[in-house]
Amino acid sequence: MRQILLSTIKLLISAALLYLALRKVNLSELVSRIGIASLGWIGLAIAVAFLQLMVGALRWYEISAECDAPLTARQTMRYNVIGTFFNQTLPSSIGGDAVRLWLVARGGAGWRAATYSIFVDRAVGLVALAIIIVASLPWSYNLIRDPDGRSALLFVDFAALAAGAGFLLLGRLPWPWLKRWWGTHHLYSCSVIANRAFFSRRRGPKLAAYSLLVHVLTVVIAWCVVRSIAAPVLFSQAFQLVPPVMLITMMPISIAGWGLREATMGLAFGYAGLAASEGVNVSLLFGMVSFIVGAIGGLVWIFSAEKAASGAMPIEIPE
Repeated sequence: MRQILLSTIKLLISAALLYLALRKVNLSELVSRIGIASLGWIGLAIAVAFLQLMVGALRWYEISAECDAPLTARQTMRYNVIGTFFNQTLPSSIGGDAVRLWLVARGGAGWRAATYSIFVDRAVGLVALAIIIVASLPWSYNLIRDPDGRSALLFVDFAALAAGAGFLLLGRLPWPWLKRWWGTHHLYSCSVIANRAFFSRRRGPKLAAYSLLVHVLTVVIAWCVVRSIAAPVLFSQAFQLVPPVMLITMMPISIAGWGLREATMGLAFGYAGLAASEGVNVSLLFGMVSFIVGAIGGLVWIFSAEKAASGAMPIEIPE
């Protein structure tokens, strides 16, 4: 009952935010701007999205080895692709993580190792996203002239940086109770693993490169979408606006980020002196690309050996 209630709330939030965002958009005008050349840009965006999945799979491959949940690069890629389908169908923007966790645990790694690998992978991605946002802050602050927009940008930037830095710092604290108390010992263990991986001479540079590239590719996907409708947006502007929007979209309060992404992108474009309607247009087409990639992920899931052998997918919390 609780899960049904939460799903219903997220559905209502998505619907309400989409309604508010779409009031700024002329959908027939958007459709009229999509031609043969647009399809080429959309196709390129889909190809870049799969490249992003591959880079993310390589990062997860490195992290899983540190978590005693060793996976092959082929497995991480397949599970990532399958995860995109469930990201679109489960009531959260991180629903695919639960399915990835189940697939890894079911493969024999155990729930604890599987959970740690997914959580650390997400945390490392958050740290990298925070670094990109803060590093681009001088240019973003110059782009956004609106005082409210600047305040929101600063809050998002430093909240993300504080969360990432706090997570890494946790694993370096010498307090024994962090390892014993049930409320902290899993989080502490994940932080230790993240520190070990991040600051490893062998894995650290690769993790940093993969993590930064994943987020740069998100901007490239958005840029391809921009070019598909010839929106008057520069690549540098997309680079400054898209990462904070993606950070906010990670909050699991809507269905696959729908509504929240459109509303936030419209606000970000408006604060930057661009047409808010163009921000919503770009977000809608970005979501369409994600939906197409998720549909392909669904086909991979349908024809996978895991699907053929699966029953229910219980998600347990490790002790």
